[in-house]
Formats: sequence, C-alpha cells, structure tokens
Amino acid sequence: MARYSSTLNQMVRGSDLTPVASAARTTTGVGSWLSSDEFGAATLALDVTAASGTTPTLNVTVETRGSSADSARSVGTFAQKTAVSAERKTFPGFDNEYRVTWTIGGATPSFTFSVTGVGK
Repeated sequence: MARYSSTLNQMVRGSDLTPVASAARTTTGVGSWLSSDEFGAATLALDVTAASGTTPTLNVTVETRGSSADSARSVGTFAQKTAVSAERKTFPGFDNEYRVTWTIGGATPSFTFSVTGVGK
C-alpha cells in the first residue's frame, strides 16, 4: 500500500529509513549495519543543513553485505558536498544488510547532515 513520505515529499511504497540521524560531525565515520532483508534497493536523501571550515568536503557512500562474514561493497555514492545542500538518489543492489559511511576533509571542517529515505 502506498503512503506519503515527508522526507521524499511524495507517495512511496516501502519502509521509512534513517540510517544516519541529523547531527553535527567533524570526523570521518561509519554508520551501523542495518537490515535490508525486506528490500533490494533504497531511495535515500542526503540533507546537509550546515557546513563550515576551510575548504570542507563531505563524501557519503552506501555499502551492503550479505552477512557479517562478508566484506562490504559499495552500492553507490552521493556527489561530494562542500556546503549546505540536499540530494536524493536511488541505490539498487542491496544484500541482507546496509550502512552509510562518510569521509570529512578540510581544515577544521564541520557538517550537520542526515541520510533518510525509503526501502523499496
């Protein structure tokens, strides 16, 4: 059954996802492994609400794996962010688990961002 997603601002099918809650971050990080047993793809939104520092950069990657014994593999990345912005992208090819990783660069960088979306 279809429902309205305020994150994506449209009618969608699937489960609401919040792999990375909004927070200020100054260092590279890795999100927790989350189950994707019920979907094989996700439409995710990267929302950067604050950015500061000298030449700050933010690179966000979505990874998947079949089980805890498997190595992670990338299913895609968002375009590099250097300022406040938003991007929505569909990532296909999920295995049983997924996570979001981010790399922050620059001199004294800080980004406030979240990754949310819908599993399909």
